[in-house]
Amino acid sequence: MVGTVQVFERPHLAGENRLAGENGMMPGESPLGTMRPPTQRMRTPASRPRRPPRRRWPILMPVAIVVLAAIAWGWLWYYAASVADRTMAGWIEREAAAGRIYSCGTQSIGGFPLGLTVRCTNAAAQIKNTVPPYDVKTGDVSFSAEIYRPTRLVGDVLGPLSLAEAGQPPTFAANWKRAEVGVSGVPPYPETVFANLDGPHLDRVGAGGNETWFQAKRADLHGRVLSGSPRNHPVIETTVHLIAATAPTLHPLLAAAVDVDADAVLSGFNDLLPKPWPQRFREMQANGGGVEIKALRFAQGKAIIVVGAGKLSLNDHGKLDGVVQVAIVGLEQIVPQLGLGAMLAQSIDRLSGTPGTAAQGLNALDQIVPGLGGALRDTANAGIVDNLSKMGQPTTVENQAAVVLPLRFTDGGIYLGMLRVGEVPPLF
Repeated sequence: MVGTVQVFERPHLAGENRLAGENGMMPGESPLGTMRPPTQRMRTPASRPRRPPRRRWPILMPVAIVVLAAIAWGWLWYYAASVADRTMAGWIEREAAAGRIYSCGTQSIGGFPLGLTVRCTNAAAQIKNTVPPYDVKTGDVSFSAEIYRPTRLVGDVLGPLSLAEAGQPPTFAANWKRAEVGVSGVPPYPETVFANLDGPHLDRVGAGGNETWFQAKRADLHGRVLSGSPRNHPVIETTVHLIAATAPTLHPLLAAAVDVDADAVLSGFNDLLPKPWPQRFREMQANGGGVEIKALRFAQGKAIIVVGAGKLSLNDHGKLDGVVQVAIVGLEQIVPQLGLGAMLAQSIDRLSGTPGTAAQGLNALDQIVPGLGGALRDTANAGIVDNLSKMGQPTTVENQAAVVLPLRFTDGGIYLGMLRVGEVPPLF
């Protein structure tokens, strides 16, 4: 028996779809789906969320910072350059007021972006505050300054330097391996000044050849306002450092190379406005100031002189007065170089009634008795060494035996113990 299968269609399907559309249902969607929120019911599996717009400020912000920093740095550099230029002009005006007129062949400012540099080619100066006036010429001069300290100028000076009377050939010539000079402060009141020279050499130029006046392996000079202010009673500390220095024309003791370290304090000045040095020393005398020697080390070979505390003042005649204590190692080496032989020869000249050069008196004795002049000089030196040793107090300096003696300045005369060894000319 063959059965039949009947398929019944749902005639109301179309109606259901219509009703579903009216009820907000999608075709084929379960009635339970209508219980979800509309936003969830409208989402289909194929739909994707929209990406937010890409933010560009993380890229643009560093670029903007770099641009602003470059603009700020450029403005800072040009501002510092203007300050340095005004400072340089102020120092030149200050020197002109003191009778020292500086000039350049050409002048320029550069060094951007890391520093400031002022270049002066064919530098020259006219020194009009001396009699006679002098002309100074040297090579190129360049001054540099740091952006954050445009009032501190450090310069390099190229040699050689020539010094001549106005309109005359040079009388002095100087040169060096390197010369660095500097000044800080607001013109016309300097706060610090310094000069550092490698291998300085100063010669007197003449028709018969050059005569060396000073030379050294190294020479440093520093000065700073220790207390007070450049405008009101400044107290100035000055330090000097010399290595292997000689100055044979200045004193016989300086004919051989010496090392010098000195630290002194100068007081009594009214201010640091440009003025002649004699006027400054008159201020020092009127204000009761002077020169305080804090430390001095003078070394020549195995002989060493160390000066302790002491103060020098100026009298009404502009001459030095005062006492400092001197500790001397190698007194027997120092005494022959103090020029005592020359003083002895001059005494013999006066006794003989035939004044001449310092050596003629002792040479005359050598003509009478060969070797007498030299023996007399050696005897005199030995006697002076013995007397000074007995006069002084024994001590030690750098683990070496030494003797302490007073170094007196009396109306400009210099005395080691009771022995006159030199003289300082009046300072005003």
